[in-house]
Amino acid sequence: MYYERIFTDLGGLIVDGPNYFEDFRPATGYIDRILKGAKPGKLPVQAPTSFELFINLKTAKALGLTIPQIPLATANLIE
Repeated sequence: MYYERIFTDLGGLIVDGPNYFEDFRPATGYIDRILKGAKPGKLPVQAPTSFELFINLKTAKALGLTIPQIPLATANLIE
């Protein structure tokens, strides 16, 4: 199990974690506030809001694994 999609693209079985591209979008708002004088320590901490699940079906097959239907229905599949 990995934390970034590149690993499933390279043959890893599963990626489950935050969508880093989506989570960096609010950073521009933080930069703007800091440049306007806000103190970084006073800004709220933001947790990830979007997550992604990727399953490499080729790797699962090579390992002899059967992926249950619920993860298959919600995951991005790599074949």
